[in-house]
Amino acid sequence: MTATLLALELLISGDPELWGIISISFKVSTIAIIVAVPPSLLIAFFLAYTEFPGRRLLVTIFNTLLSVPAVVVGLTLYILLSRQGPLGDWKLLFSQTAMVIGQIVLCVPILVAMSHAALQAADKRAWETTRTLGASIIRAAFTIMYETRFGLLAALLAAYGRVIAEVGASMMLGGNILNYTRNIPTAIALETSKGEFAQGIALGIVLLLMSFALNGLFHHLQGRGQWSV
Repeated sequence: MTATLLALELLISGDPELWGIISISFKVSTIAIIVAVPPSLLIAFFLAYTEFPGRRLLVTIFNTLLSVPAVVVGLTLYILLSRQGPLGDWKLLFSQTAMVIGQIVLCVPILVAMSHAALQAADKRAWETTRTLGASIIRAAFTIMYETRFGLLAALLAAYGRVIAEVGASMMLGGNILNYTRNIPTAIALETSKGEFAQGIALGIVLLLMSFALNGLFHHLQGRGQWSV
C-alpha cells in the first residue's frame, strides 16, 4: 500500500526522473509508429488488391512475424548494429535511434497483417466502382482506406500498444541509459529487480491509463462513425 501511495506521489509531484522516462518512451514509440505506418499501409494494400506470384507466401510471412518475440528482434538487431556487425560503422547501438529501429521492426508485421485483414474484408466492388468512375489509383486507395478506417485504427492501436510496452528489444538496443534510453518498460524491469516498486507502479499506472485512453478514443470514434452511417 505504501508503494502505491509513493507511486501516486511521484506522478502528482511531477518527479523529473519519472516524467523524463515517460517522455522518452512516448517519443521513441511515436516516432516508430509514424515511420512504420505509411510503408505498412502500402504493403497491406498491395497484398489485398493485387495478384502476383508469392502473394500468399508474403501474407503468411507477415502473419508468422506477429509471434516473433521482441527479444529475438532485439538480439538480431544487436548483432547487426554491434561493432563487429555489418552495420557497426553507423554507431547506433545504445541510442534512441536503435530503439526506434527495433520498434519499427516489431510493429510493421502487426500493421501489415491487421491492415491487410481489414482491407480484405472491404467490399471489392467499392474499389472497382471508384476506378470505373475515373478515380486515380491513389484516390481510390484513400476511398477504400476511409471505408476500413476502424479496422486500420485498430491495427494502429495494437501496434502502438505492442511497441510502447515491449522490454526485450528496448533493453538490448537502448542499454537502459538514464535520461537517454530508459523507457517505461525497461525502467519497470530495473526498479522491480532492485526491489524499488514505487516508480515501477507509477509507470505501470501510466501504461494502464494510456491503454484506457486509446481504447476509449477508438470506441468513441467508432460510435460516431456508426451514428453517421
